[in-house]
Amino acid sequence: MRLRSTLTVSFRALRRNVLRSLLTALGIIVGVGAVIAMVSIGNGAKSVVEAQIASLGENVLLVFSGSFNQGGARSGAFGAGTLTVEDAEAIKREVTTVIGVSPEVRSSAQILANGLNWSTQILGEGADYLTIRVWPLSDGVMFSEADVRSVGKVCVIGQTIATQLFPDGSAVGQVLRIKAQPFKVVGVLAAKGLSVQGQDQDDLVIVPYTSAMRRVSKQTMLRSISVQASSPDTMTLAQNDIVALLRQRHRTAEGSDDFTVRSQVEIAQAATATADTMTGLLGAVAGVSLIVGGIGIMNIMLVSVTERTREIGIRLAVGAHGREIQLQFLTESIVLSVLGGTIGILAGIGASELVSHLKGWPTLVSPTAVVVAFFFSAAVGMIFGYYPARKASLLDPIDALRYE
Repeated sequence: MRLRSTLTVSFRALRRNVLRSLLTALGIIVGVGAVIAMVSIGNGAKSVVEAQIASLGENVLLVFSGSFNQGGARSGAFGAGTLTVEDAEAIKREVTTVIGVSPEVRSSAQILANGLNWSTQILGEGADYLTIRVWPLSDGVMFSEADVRSVGKVCVIGQTIATQLFPDGSAVGQVLRIKAQPFKVVGVLAAKGLSVQGQDQDDLVIVPYTSAMRRVSKQTMLRSISVQASSPDTMTLAQNDIVALLRQRHRTAEGSDDFTVRSQVEIAQAATATADTMTGLLGAVAGVSLIVGGIGIMNIMLVSVTERTREIGIRLAVGAHGREIQLQFLTESIVLSVLGGTIGILAGIGASELVSHLKGWPTLVSPTAVVVAFFFSAAVGMIFGYYPARKASLLDPIDALRYE
């Protein structure tokens, strides 16, 4: 009952000057709203990156051609073709924790079909590629291991290619030409949309890597090798085994590797590190507003104590204890802060949705951020309201009754 009466008195005191109460809570509203909005935008960007990493497939390890170091001149990744088809075959044959391997070569070319043409990316891959990437087909089938061994003139195309070159019907069974070489379309990939970098993932043609190397690009070395581990628990073991195997085959030592092996987890961590940093930074900057709001609450509560000195004196004179006065003012501070935090949460969610609607940016409201912001706003009210409440409780009743 005492708590109920304390809350009633607190709301009555705040209603005496609604405008002042709202302006006091404005710092909390802005702070909490900014925290929610910034964290939501940051989490949205991070979720997109994570989704793109997940699109690599399940339990994926990527082996990249490394750099060269010759005469003091050094190149970055892919600076030299250092991976061979034999390396890929050795990984599949000797690393027991691996269940799928796809050698990869890349090039670009102008393709023709149906009297239409299109410039696109040509990927040379193994028969395991779609299984590794967990990329389903919307029509047809994936080319087989026999097609790879026979340097078959077959291909699987993305949705963009199907739309551009075969707008009037099914692409499966049709023939398109890559550098004058005829390739039969055996499958059409399900749509994946744009990548994080804004690249159309459906704008590609996948052919057997043997066909890409001998018929299209004339490359003799691989750009990379996609590897699928048997389970998430074996990824580290598979990665270490691949590194050891390639060092043995390439006769390199630690620190001078001419290849790079990255796990899906490492790629995800690297890709989301920047998003995490920016989210934390934006949240911290927005959190400063909460501190400023807390200072505003302390200032107004001190003014309120001064204005209500005679009221405090009367309550003390009729038997109220100092701790009751302290509780009263502390409750007012917390109520003001919590109301501001609640309005700020709603404003932050609304702002993040508005940004998503107007700018097309992905946003993701974090329930954790909402809960933390709410309790932090309550804590701000408690911390910054304590001193004014303590000051009110220590007033001398006689001096307070004399106060004009």
